[in-house]
Amino acid sequence: MTAMQPLQSIRAGVLDVAYFEAGPAHGKPVLLMHGFPYDIHAYTGVAALLAAQGCRVIVPFLRGFGDTRFLDAATPRSGEQAALGADLLALLDALALPCALLAGYDWGGRAACVVAALWPERCTGLVSYNSYNIQHVASAMRPLSPDSERRLWYQYYFHSERGRAGLAADRRSLCKLLWQTWSPTWAFDDATFERSAAAFDNPDFVDVVIHSYRHRFGLVAGDPAYAAIEQRLAAQPPIGVPTITFDGTDDGVRPPADAAQDELRFTGPRSHRIVPGVGHNMPQENPRLFADAVLELANGA
Repeated sequence: MTAMQPLQSIRAGVLDVAYFEAGPAHGKPVLLMHGFPYDIHAYTGVAALLAAQGCRVIVPFLRGFGDTRFLDAATPRSGEQAALGADLLALLDALALPCALLAGYDWGGRAACVVAALWPERCTGLVSYNSYNIQHVASAMRPLSPDSERRLWYQYYFHSERGRAGLAADRRSLCKLLWQTWSPTWAFDDATFERSAAAFDNPDFVDVVIHSYRHRFGLVAGDPAYAAIEQRLAAQPPIGVPTITFDGTDDGVRPPADAAQDELRFTGPRSHRIVPGVGHNMPQENPRLFADAVLELANGA
C-alpha cells in the first residue's frame, strides 16, 4: 500500500472528517491516529498489515490536516488536547462504534490517550508512542534540562508571530526539517515527504498548529466548548485499559520516558518497550513492530 485512497468522509462533532478505511467491515475496529507534522500516510504499512489480519482499519485526518474540514467558519481553530480527544470521541459516535482499539503517536497518540483515560468504555486497548501523552498545562512553564529545551525550539518559535509567519510562508521546508531532526536515522525520500506534505495545505493548518503550541504552555485560552474536558485532563487521569507503550532511542523530540514515573499513570495491564533505532514517527519507520503491538492487544481483547 503506497497511497491511502479512496478517502471517505463523515460529519463528526464540529468536523467533516476525511478518513481512509481498509479491511473487512465487520473486523475488529482499529483507529490509527497520526501526529504533527505528518498525515495518514504514516500508516500505509501498518494499515496494510492490520487489514490483512482481518481488522477494520480507520485512519482519519486530524483537524487542520488533509481533507478534514470544520463545518462552521465560526468554530475556534483550537489545537488543544481536549479538542483532539473530543474529535476522536465524536468520530467513534459518527461511525457507530461502541468501542475500538486506539493507536497513535504525537498529536494522534494524545487524542487516543485522552479517550482511553476519560472514556475507557470506548477503548478496547491502547498503543501509545511516547507513553502517557496527556499534557499537564499547569506545569508547562517548568523548565526541562537544557538538552530537552533545545529539542523544543520549534514550540517556542510558534509562540511568536514571527513563528506563525514562518510556518505560513514555508510550511514544507519547516516541516521537512522537523522530520529530519526528529527521526535522524530514517532515510525517507522526497516523494514520501511530499505525499504527506500535501496535508499541510489545509486552510486551517497554521491556525490549529499555532494554537496547539501556545495553549499547551498556557499562553492562550482554549475553546470554551472543551473547558470541562481540559479540567478533567488537568488532574492527569490514569489510563486503565490494556496498553502497550513505546519509546524510540533516536527520537529527536522526546527521550525515553521515566518508566517509574509513568508506571503510576497506568492502572491497567501495560507493557512498555524501548525501540532501538526509531525516531519520532514510529509507525512509518517500523510499521511491522507497531502493527504487531496492535494485533497483540486486538487478539487478547
